[in-house]
Amino acid sequence: MTGRKGKEGERADRRTRLTVVVALAANLVIAVAKSIGGLAASSPALLSEAAHSVADSLNEIFLLAALRRSRRPPDRRHPFGYGKERWFWSLLAAVGIFVMGGCFSFFQAFEALTSHEEVSAGRYAAGLAVLGVALLAEGSSLVRALYQYRRQGGKAHDPAHRTVIAEDSAAVVGVLLAMAGMGLHLVTGNAVWEAAASLSIGLLMVFIAYRLGRESRDGLIGVAVKQELRDAIGAMLDAQPEIDNVAELLTMRLGLDSVLVAARVDLVPGLDSEDVELVSERIKKAAAKRWPEADHVFLDITEAPPRPGR
Repeated sequence: MTGRKGKEGERADRRTRLTVVVALAANLVIAVAKSIGGLAASSPALLSEAAHSVADSLNEIFLLAALRRSRRPPDRRHPFGYGKERWFWSLLAAVGIFVMGGCFSFFQAFEALTSHEEVSAGRYAAGLAVLGVALLAEGSSLVRALYQYRRQGGKAHDPAHRTVIAEDSAAVVGVLLAMAGMGLHLVTGNAVWEAAASLSIGLLMVFIAYRLGRESRDGLIGVAVKQELRDAIGAMLDAQPEIDNVAELLTMRLGLDSVLVAARVDLVPGLDSEDVELVSERIKKAAAKRWPEADHVFLDITEAPPRPGR
């Protein structure tokens, strides 16, 4: 069971890795194009989008590291494995989005309001063309990420995959905001429109960073499984004839496909120590067979009186 689960996880990782690589390639190309276009046109909105793409590129490198490191097998220092590395690297990605993207965009918004440089129609037209190409690249990457999401049944459990979807969605919206800001600045000659675009891009990136950071924090601290899975595990334990009462049931997600289950149960009277051991092993195997991700099941037997006459 563990071997099959491991192979399924590796296949899912390969699909996610391809999604991240596609996003990285798109972001590297458009980061260079946006930077050149932004500097040539002296456009704060375009430079904000360049910082956005640079931050996304760095984050995708973090995510590739997460995919590789989180699959390392358990060892003496880490007996439950390295599954939580996914959330650690996703947290670094969230910090990168906030610092490199959000804060720089706020700075560019301030620069737009204080700058008195004349707008060059030719340079802005070239900048808008760069954003058009960026929109196609970011849109293609987003389509790839959403396609994988749909293949998984609409459940993106992988924080790396969720990060790519969030980044690409924010990138598409950011490009549209930058195009609107540059276009209105060019038409009206008022830099307030471009400052507003840079500010909006910054706020968008701060929001994305907050959402990703909160999810990563929950995973690192120790988040329980979904209520539906917890209820199903509890129902399975209650249905065992040897269990009189489930006093407490605790769960914690250790990785994408690894869950710790700890239950304190009262057994029915009349079981001896050998019976208790057999019941415990049978319940653990039943849980692992039904939910392969439940690979760490611990039962705390609080009451198992011996049979009369023994």
